[in-house]
Amino acid sequence: MTIDVGAHLKAVRTLHGLSQRELAKRAGVTNGLISLIEQNRVSPSVSSLKKVLDGIPMSLADFFTLDEVQGPDVFFDKETLPDLGSGPVSLRLVAARRGNRAMAILQERYQPGADTGEDMLSHRGEAGGIVCRGEIEVTIGSQSRILGPGDAYYFSSSTPHRFRNLGTEVCEIVSACTPPTF
Repeated sequence: MTIDVGAHLKAVRTLHGLSQRELAKRAGVTNGLISLIEQNRVSPSVSSLKKVLDGIPMSLADFFTLDEVQGPDVFFDKETLPDLGSGPVSLRLVAARRGNRAMAILQERYQPGADTGEDMLSHRGEAGGIVCRGEIEVTIGSQSRILGPGDAYYFSSSTPHRFRNLGTEVCEIVSACTPPTF
C-alpha cells in the first residue's frame, strides 16, 4: 500500500489544528514548502519530511503507520489500557498512545494495604477523581480523609499528596489530571 504523502500530511496537520504557516514556523521551513508537499508538487526527502513532522511533533514511524486521516481513536477496549502502576497499585491509562493529550484519565485500583508510597507525590497541574468502590485514605497537604463510593476529590497536584487503601477490599477510582503526568 502506498501512501499519498501530501494528502496524509494535510490530514495530520489539520487534525492537530495547525495552519500551513504555523507548521512551517514550528518546523523551521517555509510555508511554501508545506504547500508544495501537500499538493504533491514536491516529493520530500526523508530528512525534509522528518523536519516537517518534528513541527507537529510526530515521528516518521507514526506518520507512516498510524491512520491519522481517520482521526485518533476515540474508543478503547479494556485490554488496550496499559497498566502504569506496580505491585498492588494498578493505574490503567486511557488513550496512552494518543499524542499531545491535554489530560490523563486513569482507572486506579488499590489492593488492600496498597499505598502510593511514604514520600508524598507532587507535580504541576490539577487532579481529581471519584471513588467507584471500596475506600481510600487521601492525604492532600495536611488534610486527610477516608473516601468511599461516590465521594470525590479535586486539588492542585503541586500540593503534596498520597493515597492509601487501609480497608479490606479493593478500592477503584476513576481519575483525571492535567497536564498529563503519564
